[in-house]
Amino acid sequence: MKSARNIYREEVDFTALALQSPDFAKYVRQNGQLDFSNPSAVRQLTISLLQRDFGLKVDLPEDRLCPPVPNRLNYILWLQDLIDTTGTKYSDQYDPGREVVGLDIGTGCCSIYPLLGCASQPRWKFVATDIDDKNIQFAQNNVLKNGLESRIRVIKTEPSDPLIPLDTKISLERLDFTMCNPPFYESQDEMVASAEAKARPPFSACTGAEVEMVTPGGEIAFVSRMIEESLQLQTRVQWFTTMLGKLSSVSVIVEKLIERKNNNYAVTEFVQGTKTRRWAVAWSWGDLRPTTDVARGISGFPKHLLPFPSEVSFHISNASIDAIGHKIDAELHSLPIKWVWHHAMATGVGFAMENVWSRQARRKRQQQQKGNTDAEKEKISEDSAALGFKIQLKQKAVEKDVEVLIRWLKGTDSVLFESFCGMLKRKVEER
Repeated sequence: MKSARNIYREEVDFTALALQSPDFAKYVRQNGQLDFSNPSAVRQLTISLLQRDFGLKVDLPEDRLCPPVPNRLNYILWLQDLIDTTGTKYSDQYDPGREVVGLDIGTGCCSIYPLLGCASQPRWKFVATDIDDKNIQFAQNNVLKNGLESRIRVIKTEPSDPLIPLDTKISLERLDFTMCNPPFYESQDEMVASAEAKARPPFSACTGAEVEMVTPGGEIAFVSRMIEESLQLQTRVQWFTTMLGKLSSVSVIVEKLIERKNNNYAVTEFVQGTKTRRWAVAWSWGDLRPTTDVARGISGFPKHLLPFPSEVSFHISNASIDAIGHKIDAELHSLPIKWVWHHAMATGVGFAMENVWSRQARRKRQQQQKGNTDAEKEKISEDSAALGFKIQLKQKAVEKDVEVLIRWLKGTDSVLFESFCGMLKRKVEER
């Protein structure tokens, strides 16, 4: 996640917020701190931050979960990074013309994810579902209060409904993403035991109802159900995502994905100050690969469970960008690869249908299709390509080196990507 976009990367200044929000000011102590054990103070903090920073007006009931704004914004920013780095323009940048439709499973009383998403991204739309009548009532009112009823649909679902009811309650052909903050606990007894086991009182008051905090089997069972539904939906949803309340759950979910032959997933952690930490997992049955920083965002996570790196880089000493660029461009143009090199930007994008750079493949072409490389290139389709890649060159001023960065854009075969990177490195280094 690009931290520069996170307006809460520093702790919230409660004194400054109090000067801007009289309703919040009455909860701030003389030392500038907030009593987080007071549910009314926590609720007003959310209301005041949404108003000041996003121009959003919300009503929150006293007996439902009060969502912390900074943590929820972290999730939205990560989703934006997932979407931006897996677009069909392969720019790894925000595409202002792309319309995005997401599903918030269990939207809660605030419907904070759809509200934040629409406030942050003018081309985003949401469907928000919940099984609780009171949450639905407040969520619908908050959407209306902000004039977002044309961009956010709030839909009541039943516990027996699919979590992602595309063909029934939602009536959509596809979604760009789903998101969810599932209940943490397996039972009310576990929730009580967890609270009693803490060495000190919880940092922040929790006003969540049992329907929001407890689900049979806990968050692992809930997300496992999402995985099973995703197996049926496949690429009708580009990214299936969920937040998790326990780090141990991340490993379990990733292992379940690997068991089901998914090799395009992402993990991250949301850290807010020194007190709040949450985690998230995303997976796709498509072949567009997010950048490494988006997909491998948990420090200290078991290496064998991290997704395969989508970027490889190496340095060439005492070289110029022009010389290296010419060498790469000439080599890739000699292969049956769809390849475009932008000299001014020192960047190129290419697509291959198979491994066409191995010695065996080169010999085969020489024997069977000599001089027919151009005809092969015309048959290459970006949609069905086995490998999509981007190559960028950067001059390192201090070392006078050129960095060659190879970005895996598309594909499911990590061995193919590794092979391509190895070939390119050998050619550039003239080995």
